[in-house]
Amino acid sequence: MPMLPRLARYLGHRRWFARMGRFLVPADRAVAKLTKGRVVALGLLPTLILTTTGRKSGQPRTQPLLYVRDGVNFVVIGSNWGQQGHPAWSVNLLATPDAVVTLDGRELPVRGVLADGAERERLWQLLLTVWPAYQTYQERASNRVIRIFSLVPR
Repeated sequence: MPMLPRLARYLGHRRWFARMGRFLVPADRAVAKLTKGRVVALGLLPTLILTTTGRKSGQPRTQPLLYVRDGVNFVVIGSNWGQQGHPAWSVNLLATPDAVVTLDGRELPVRGVLADGAERERLWQLLLTVWPAYQTYQERASNRVIRIFSLVPR
């Protein structure tokens, strides 16, 4: 693994990194928009753009997310950097499961399926291979179960 992704994975466990990451997401979103989804997270980690429908507004809402492949599906997690509340995109996806993934400049319609039970545990282990800090985020967000979704191509 190249040095920068390895360093990011190491730093991901630090509280200051999570705080900084929350502020960098809008910039990441802007870069992704300018490059039509070709550059996300500076290309350091596997990242897609998820576009959901706002639960209250009905407007498209975009969010860059780390992901892992599970066959043809994309697996994403609502870690919210270990905060106590669920991220808005996960609430939107529960309300309206149809969404769009943008990856490498291409859009793909998907349906979000919330994982539970043994399937959730299997996907959790896959996600930890990409970003081990998810374990730290779960410990910080101890009052909630972090949501994991399979994004199934439609």
